[in-house]
Amino acid sequence: MTYTDQVLTCVDCGIDFVFSASEQEFFAQKGFASAPKRCSSCRAQRRATNGGGTSYGNGSYAAGNGFSRGPREMFDAVCARCGKDTQVPFRPTGARPVYCSDCFRLMRG
Repeated sequence: MTYTDQVLTCVDCGIDFVFSASEQEFFAQKGFASAPKRCSSCRAQRRATNGGGTSYGNGSYAAGNGFSRGPREMFDAVCARCGKDTQVPFRPTGARPVYCSDCFRLMRG
């Protein structure tokens, strides 16, 4: 197949960029089905912002893998076992009991 240079518009900055014939051939060899949506500088910025990034989710992994999600949102709750005020990393709905970390540890064995 013969490829010809294409002019595409970056979805982030709106600037036109060239998707060269050699890049198209490379994309085809790698099995990529669609053309890039971002210019090279916006792709580089996105990779830098996402810490290497990934096309899955938001580009973050668990702590310790070099990626950081930032501070976790915590919600106030009252332990169903001891009655102590605590915070949990999910929004309690009242449908299930919520335990402080000490009681949770005791119940898990």
